[in-house]
Amino acid sequence: MRVLFSTTPQHGHLLPLLPLARAFQKRGDDVAVLTSGTLQSVLEPEGLHLLSAGPTAAELMAEVSARTGVDAAHNPTPEAVGEFFAGARIDLTADGALAAANNFRPDLVVREVCDYVGPLVAAAHAVPMASLAFGPALPTPFVAAFEATAQPRFAERGLSLPADMCLLDTCPPSLQADDWQRPAGWQPLRPEPHRAPGTPAPAPVASERKRVLVSFGTYFNAPEVISPLLTELTTSDIDLVVTLGLLASPAQFNVDHSRISFVPFTPLAELLQGVDAILTHGGAGTTLAALAKGIPLVVIPQGADQFIQAERVAATGAGIALEPGEATPQATAAAVSKVLTDPLIRKTTNALAEQIATMPTPTEVAATLAAAAD
Repeated sequence: MRVLFSTTPQHGHLLPLLPLARAFQKRGDDVAVLTSGTLQSVLEPEGLHLLSAGPTAAELMAEVSARTGVDAAHNPTPEAVGEFFAGARIDLTADGALAAANNFRPDLVVREVCDYVGPLVAAAHAVPMASLAFGPALPTPFVAAFEATAQPRFAERGLSLPADMCLLDTCPPSLQADDWQRPAGWQPLRPEPHRAPGTPAPAPVASERKRVLVSFGTYFNAPEVISPLLTELTTSDIDLVVTLGLLASPAQFNVDHSRISFVPFTPLAELLQGVDAILTHGGAGTTLAALAKGIPLVVIPQGADQFIQAERVAATGAGIALEPGEATPQATAAAVSKVLTDPLIRKTTNALAEQIATMPTPTEVAATLAAAAD
């Protein structure tokens, strides 16, 4: 088969697709990824062929701001987010994407659930499509805004928004909202922490003190937000490991550097070894990776869909969520201390890890998709 993966040009949207892309590779299928060329550095080590089309995430965000006057990242209204994923993205990506896909000629399209370029390709080639959800289900107003924004752009090209052959769901059911209903074509897929291709998970790191990972992703890792929290945390008897994302350097953090280990962009599978708790913005990939390892979280959402993850972590008892206005350095340190010591939180995260471990593997799901698309 020729399997085309399609994603919004952001690490947090691409990385959850990679375990399934690897599984198709191992089957001997021809796999390509349709996204911005800025993600070539992630795809090249995977041996995945890039079909480069469309602007960067930053360029898209600037376009959305110019069109709507709204910062969609930090003020994620349904209309602004819909313009980002299904308006500006289609307008600035469609022609290049369709041309690239014509050369590849996919038999199956797998898109992450916020991507509306993959569905355009699936409709144009009349091939089945599967959607991969990488966190708790998006609220209905957002999905409605995405579809309402995308539909006229499909109609302009004589196409209709295609239905999913199946929904690949990496979120364990117990983390979903109480009123969540299993959708048609629901297919669970075990989430995996991102790891370097071809390498096994590293051995746990030994430490006499509790180890806390601080990770605010590749987009929201603002030193001015994180530095005061780190300064307070260094007064506790813990080891701190802080991710730099893509842009920051250690010198940008106004903290006691002797108490903190800063690391550049590193696969989560390596970062999570020996970690006892995570302080995070609540990106879906980081949240599910932590829970797959039974690691409790303190979540301080900064924007995008992070408020959804934060609410679900708190509601299930897998950690503590602090709104940005509540997340003083003292409150944050107290929350970290609690998740490190509270046995009920640890029991909850262990139960979630056990549930995630029962979900079908990417290898199993690739075989299921191949049979359904045949």
